[in-house]
Amino acid sequence: MSNDYKAMQDQYAKEAKQLWGDTDAYQENERRMADYTQEDWDVLRDGMDNIFEGFAKLNERGVTPDHEKPRLLVRKLQMFIDEHMYHCTDEILAGLGELYISDERFTKNIDKHGEGTAAYISACIQSYCADK
Repeated sequence: MSNDYKAMQDQYAKEAKQLWGDTDAYQENERRMADYTQEDWDVLRDGMDNIFEGFAKLNERGVTPDHEKPRLLVRKLQMFIDEHMYHCTDEILAGLGELYISDERFTKNIDKHGEGTAAYISACIQSYCADK
């Protein structure tokens, strides 16, 4: 893991503990990640980057958030989080969608995949969750 990525994760971890430290999802995430190896962190980073890149490509092609392709990618994101971090309920997923656009650090990081990717993912998540 690069030093920049590690520093970013450490800062997010401190804030997450303050905000969500008493939730089941936070505690599950802490348990899972406590034993993460370098390889586990690489899989996490690469998996998220791959998903974000998929959203960026759909956004570049003008695929609307309510189309089947981004909906499948939202589900893939939710399942990836479930598998590697914590149980990602629809409520948590919707909160992540908001976080991706309300926290400029997340927006900046996600938009490395393409300008407007964070807002697009947020809209896709909102559409996905609204139909459930």
